[in-house]
Amino acid sequence: MAGERAQHTTGSRSPDGAAKVTISEIAREAGVSVPTVSRVVNGRSDVSPATRARVEDLLHRHGYRRRPGTPATRAALLDLVFNDLDSPWAVEIIRGVEEVAHEQGVGTVVSAIHDRAGAARRWMTNLRARASDGVILVTSVLEPGLHDELRRLGVPLVVIDPAGSPATQAPTVGATNWAGGMAATEHLIGLGHRRIGFIEGPRRLLCSRARLDGYRAALDGAGVAVDDELVVPGDFYHESGFTAMNRLLELAEPPTAVFAASDQMALGAIEALRQRGLRVPEDMSVVGFDDLPEVRWSSPPLTTVRQPLSDMGKLAARAVLDLARSVAPASPRVELATELVIRASTARPSTARPSTTGPRRT
Repeated sequence: MAGERAQHTTGSRSPDGAAKVTISEIAREAGVSVPTVSRVVNGRSDVSPATRARVEDLLHRHGYRRRPGTPATRAALLDLVFNDLDSPWAVEIIRGVEEVAHEQGVGTVVSAIHDRAGAARRWMTNLRARASDGVILVTSVLEPGLHDELRRLGVPLVVIDPAGSPATQAPTVGATNWAGGMAATEHLIGLGHRRIGFIEGPRRLLCSRARLDGYRAALDGAGVAVDDELVVPGDFYHESGFTAMNRLLELAEPPTAVFAASDQMALGAIEALRQRGLRVPEDMSVVGFDDLPEVRWSSPPLTTVRQPLSDMGKLAARAVLDLARSVAPASPRVELATELVIRASTARPSTARPSTTGPRRT
């Protein structure tokens, strides 16, 4: 693989040792990515006939020849980059990407950069060495310089659930987070709840802000004033849901229902209720977001908003492989539909509210 990457930067040479042309220069002139030119050079079949003809014509005109000793084939790889991997949510994304990669005969390299100093740059160093066909970035942020480096290397990029406004023109894949937040809240309103808590995700993420906006829009549409003390912070993980629910229960007038912006936070919230001797949904209704496989088996099974995580991974993988073949995406921004899944964790509000200060006594 190191020889393949060297080919991209040093190119062929004339008998007197003078450099002629590099693959990067051929790619720029042909208006395609470096991996596409490499596929043509290596005789791979996954290039459109028109693109192949254009690249082969340029290779011939420039007298490009493979460097002696360069392997006849290159490793076909996709890089899938997360901020963290300690979540079933990440597993569902990986499942979708891997399914498409397997179909296409492409390997998958999964990395987590953890927002640690230097981690993204070390990942980029490794990426250069393995000549990846493309990168799928999941709710993570790369420094602008690293985006520029990806462009310089001709490595296509697709972003799943962008953390903020994309720093590049990279295509993005997401879900209808605003509509999902609205559907969850409208479900609780329809059951008769008016005092509805919201456990939010990190506000730096677009998906978190969209779910909060959907919650606010549903309340506004029902003529229910938004009470800011009912909106409490979380980070998508169990512990923050547990802490947030305890905070809501300490209010002078606790909510009768809670919408958590992730399933993991919803499960943490349910555990906080259990430890206080409160029942779901008899004493408090709870709704999550994601529809992770585990929530069908929680006690009670969780009402939640399903976002098609595996399908998002599949779509991103197909998009980045198309870009590697110089096929432009049909749309730069795709949002897959969310769906409210009603289970046993929601019900009409109880007329008698139990004490929230300690375990229930029977």
